[in-house]
Amino acid sequence: MKKIWLLIVFVCALSACSDSQRSNKNPYIPNYSVNLSVDMNLPAYSNLKFVSNGVIVPNFGAKGIIIFNAGNSYNAFDAACPNQEINSCAAMTIDGIYAVCSCDKVQYSLFTGLGSKEYPLKQYKVEVVGSVIHVYN
Repeated sequence: MKKIWLLIVFVCALSACSDSQRSNKNPYIPNYSVNLSVDMNLPAYSNLKFVSNGVIVPNFGAKGIIIFNAGNSYNAFDAACPNQEINSCAAMTIDGIYAVCSCDKVQYSLFTGLGSKEYPLKQYKVEVVGSVIHVYN
């Protein structure tokens, strides 16, 4: 029984079992402190009330923060291209349910943060209270 328990702990350590879904260790995007609140009752953020809509909030993180309504939850990602040097690209753009890198045109799912390259989008924690979305790390 001890061997099985040790095996589970070892496998969990290798697969990064934790409260976060993926590692945010990305050599291209620095770890900026993020503490952002947006009110969906304001016109600039009212589209976030509807599933599959997103907005980019500038001046937070490396290149801004993308907030996306994924249905049962909200996702928040850095708008910096995750597989490019920080100064080589403009902020990503939103194209439907994808964030698109301005340098290489790679699309990243705003539901999962995954694209076709090595690093996924840098994700932040999200908490929703009433109509206010709080994004932080």
